[in-house]
Amino acid sequence: MVNRVTYQIGDEELILETGKIAKQANGAVFAQYAGSVVIATVCSSSEPVEGLDYVPLTVDYNEKYYAAGKIPGGFIKRESRPKDKEILVSRLIDRPMRPLFDKRFGREIQLVPTAVSTDMVNPPDILAIIAASAAVHISDIPFGGPVAGVRVCSVGGGLVINPTYEQIEKSDLEIVVAGTKDGITMVEGGAREVSEELMLAAIEKGAAVVSDLCVLQEELRGLAGKEKLPLTEMKAELENGAEIRGAAYPRLEEACFVKAKLARHDAVHAVKNEFKEKYATQLEDETQQKLFDALFEDMQYEILRAGILDKGKRVDGRGTEDIRDIACEVGLLPRTHGSALFTRGETQALAVTTLGTVFDEQVFDDIEGDKRENFMLHYNFPPYSVGEVGRLGTGRREIGHGNLARRSLEAMVPSKAEFPYTIRVVSEIMESNGSSSMASVCGGTLSMLNAGVPMKKPVAGIAMGLITESNDPGARYAILSDILGDEDHLGDMDFKVAGTEDGITGFQMDIKIAGVSTEILKNALAQAKRGRLHILGIMNQTANKPAEKISDYAPKIVTMKIDVDKIGALIGPGGKNVKALCEQYSVKIDTADDGTVTIFGKNAADATNAQKAVHGIVDDPETGIVYQGVVRRIMDFGAFVEILPGKEGLVHISKLSRERIASVGDILQEGQEIPVKLMEIDKMGRLNLSYIDAIDPNGVQAYEPRHDSRPPRNGGYDRPSRRDGHNDRGGRGGDRPRYR
Repeated sequence: MVNRVTYQIGDEELILETGKIAKQANGAVFAQYAGSVVIATVCSSSEPVEGLDYVPLTVDYNEKYYAAGKIPGGFIKRESRPKDKEILVSRLIDRPMRPLFDKRFGREIQLVPTAVSTDMVNPPDILAIIAASAAVHISDIPFGGPVAGVRVCSVGGGLVINPTYEQIEKSDLEIVVAGTKDGITMVEGGAREVSEELMLAAIEKGAAVVSDLCVLQEELRGLAGKEKLPLTEMKAELENGAEIRGAAYPRLEEACFVKAKLARHDAVHAVKNEFKEKYATQLEDETQQKLFDALFEDMQYEILRAGILDKGKRVDGRGTEDIRDIACEVGLLPRTHGSALFTRGETQALAVTTLGTVFDEQVFDDIEGDKRENFMLHYNFPPYSVGEVGRLGTGRREIGHGNLARRSLEAMVPSKAEFPYTIRVVSEIMESNGSSSMASVCGGTLSMLNAGVPMKKPVAGIAMGLITESNDPGARYAILSDILGDEDHLGDMDFKVAGTEDGITGFQMDIKIAGVSTEILKNALAQAKRGRLHILGIMNQTANKPAEKISDYAPKIVTMKIDVDKIGALIGPGGKNVKALCEQYSVKIDTADDGTVTIFGKNAADATNAQKAVHGIVDDPETGIVYQGVVRRIMDFGAFVEILPGKEGLVHISKLSRERIASVGDILQEGQEIPVKLMEIDKMGRLNLSYIDAIDPNGVQAYEPRHDSRPPRNGGYDRPSRRDGHNDRGGRGGDRPRYR
């Protein structure tokens, strides 16, 4: 039996349907909004594993090219490994849903939302969040949801729910808000220096629609929901639990407040290992060992929270608003185009900027349409950053953190017209103890400024935390600035805000409790702003404007405008001219339809020489201009000099020296480069030149003929021949001017 529920959003209807497709899955939902369709399925393994201390959830969002009527590019004509975009959407689905699964269920859970149709107007990612939650909610898998998500954009001064791609492109603020009917649990997005007030208004507007969409899923469950499977109850208890707790708690409390991260972890492990040895026989049982580990985790949780709420004391001794010591350094790598080392406490990011050309742009082949980006940020989190051994690689965490840092900086990166380089920033995390993504924002800013990137304004980021006594509205809470890894792990919120001194550019919030009040969000945003401005002030002492020039090791990019009707002359038949220029000067040349010519050279000399050559092809000779010409032919009466590619003029023998000379060969040789000034373009379009050595330093001709001398016929030479337009019979022709 097919069951369906609908909800109106804007001009279109959201449809959730089940009972027709994928009926062997634990739960399946067909979700449609306008021309976009997502099919979400969820399955769980058949047997539970007792005592799991985590939720074995996997989310695999995927997009089919056929959804947009496309065939994948490249040699392999089928979808393969997940693209970064698919991984980012998988994280959007995972983060608000994971806390709502019970560890006691003990079974592997796999969510597979698949975009099977797109109208390339309405993004399918929000549809995937709703469909995924609905599939789990109607299934037999225990779930504390439902959850829902919406996108909120500020467009033309108004807030729009689930905007189109076109509206997103025009927006000043774009966030995804997800949560339950009781409150918001996740927010992520970017902005162009918006105020805290606008951010809060967007979250509140999104929260109202999220609540309605959760009610919609409840309706669908009422029509087609399955009975939930039982949880695996942990029947065993930790033997001697009260005795271990009573003896270990005061020792652990002391260890938890050791200031340095590694020393603190060593102290905690020392206490734990002492009791592990004391009760070694009992802990040989695997279940007892798991219960023992859980007890110590619970005690650390209580100690950290009680210290903050009761004493205002954090594990490293700071107050709730204190920010760790910050150190900034730029230009520490000699051959990179830009580099910076940003250190905040025990978190350190080495950020490196590389400048490239248009040929280095990132090309995306997505179902929403092909596009190119000239700004990239890649984030690496090697195991040594936390003092561990492990494999190097790029996982979902790296992609997610890198995307947050990229979005935070993107609004302040100059446009392609302002700075025609492709910019790649790589953040290598050297140490980590809280918010390495925000350290990447700060380090990325400094490294780009060091590379000479004309950023609109510097950007800094800070991570905030939250400790609450309970979910009651009047319960005590504390907002923490610049959280540590322990505070992130054991706290109730991870709240990252990046921006300039004038507004927010990046935002991410994950909440581990049922929801937070508007009051808490408002206070957290205000406290985050104070922290962000403090960090910016320290960064500005090291670098607050771009370097005056880019690195000598960076490619040189020259942009020029030519007349549109000269584009054909530059390109030549079959691209002959432009290919020859590229080969001759070791450059790449890109020509736009509007006459913009961009020259990419490995160094300044190559690019500059190529620019001169382009000018030579497209520019018309101009009288009074001095050109660096090449002697092509020597005649008895003068020399033909090429001043621009394909454009030659005559330097008459009378214009070669202030003194009378017997032969042109006494002064010039073929192939010689000489400076010449274009004196005249005659009625027949011929170019009459003068050797610059025959001109005084002020540019005044030093060989003016006497007033009684007659001007030379035909500009100083006999009638032109058919071959080159000039007389090559050897005669000087015409009257010679007399010299002073």
